[in-house]
Amino acid sequence: MNDLIPSSSAAALSAPTNSNANAALPVGVTLSGGSALVAYTGPAGTIADVASSTPPDRISVYEVRPGDTLSGIAGLFGVSVNTIVWANSLGSARTVHPGDTLIILPVTGIERTIAKGDTLKSLAKKYGADAIEIAEFNGIDPSAPLAIGDTLIIPGGELAAPASTRASSVREPYLGGSGAELAGYFANPLPGAPVTQGIHGWNAVDLGAAKGTPIHAAAPGVVIIVRNNGGWNGGYGNYVVISDDNGTQTLYAHMTHAAVSPGEGVSAGQVIGYVGATGMATGPHLHFEVRGARNPFASCPLRAICEPQ
Repeated sequence: MNDLIPSSSAAALSAPTNSNANAALPVGVTLSGGSALVAYTGPAGTIADVASSTPPDRISVYEVRPGDTLSGIAGLFGVSVNTIVWANSLGSARTVHPGDTLIILPVTGIERTIAKGDTLKSLAKKYGADAIEIAEFNGIDPSAPLAIGDTLIIPGGELAAPASTRASSVREPYLGGSGAELAGYFANPLPGAPVTQGIHGWNAVDLGAAKGTPIHAAAPGVVIIVRNNGGWNGGYGNYVVISDDNGTQTLYAHMTHAAVSPGEGVSAGQVIGYVGATGMATGPHLHFEVRGARNPFASCPLRAICEPQ
C-alpha cells in the first residue's frame, strides 16, 4: 500500500491564483520541480485577464505579441512550456509568431521521477492516465525505455489515497462533476446518442454517434475557440469551446470539422460542428465537457440514452 501514498517522487500539481493585475508572474504558484501545470483564465488574452482571479478550470486564449517568447507566455499563465506546446500541436517552442493564437489548457497532472521498472504503460495504469498522451506531452518516443532519474509530467494523472482514506481521495476538482448543478440549463448536444463513457478528464462524458452527425450547442453563448486544423490539439482534435451566457464553458471535441467561427454568437441547439474521431479518439464520438458546473449527463448510466439533467 505504500506506493499509493503521495511522496516527493510523485507530486500533485495545484492551481495558482493571483488577483494582482500588475504582477509579472503568478504569486503563490505551487511548483513541483519547476513545473506548474494549471492556468488561470483570460479569454481575451490580455495581461489583466490573465492575472485576474477567475476560476482555474477555464480555458484561455492568448494572442502572441511582438517580443513574446513561449517561456514568457508560460510564465504569465503559470504553466509549463510543454503545456502550451502540447495543447497547440506545436513542432517546437520556437514555432510561435506575433498574431498567432494560443490555447492555454488548464492541464492538471503529476510530476514523476522515473524509478527502476517504470514504463509508460505502468505509469498510465498507476495514475489513471494515457500512455500515448504521456509520451506526446513530454516529447518522448513511446517505444523507447524510460531513463531512471528523468522527470515526466503525467497529464491528467491522479494520486490514489491509502485504502483507509480512499473514499475521500484527493482528485482533480472537476473530475467527477464538481460544480453547481444547473438543472434544465443545458440542451442535448447530440440528441438520441448513448453515453459511451462516463465522467472522465475535465468533467466530460462521451456520447456515441455516427461520423458526420450534427453537434448542437448545449447553451447560448459566444464561440471563443475553434480548432479546425486536423491536429492533435492536446488530444481534442478538431474542437469548439463556447463561453456560455451564464459564465460556464462547454467544450465539444473530436469533430470532423466545426461549423462556427471564433467570436460568433450561438443559440442553444444551433449546429456547431459534426461528429468525428480526430485527436485522441478510437472511433467517432463527441467528447463533451462542462467547465464551471456539473455535467448534465453525470448521472446517466453507461450506454443509456439520456436527456441532460
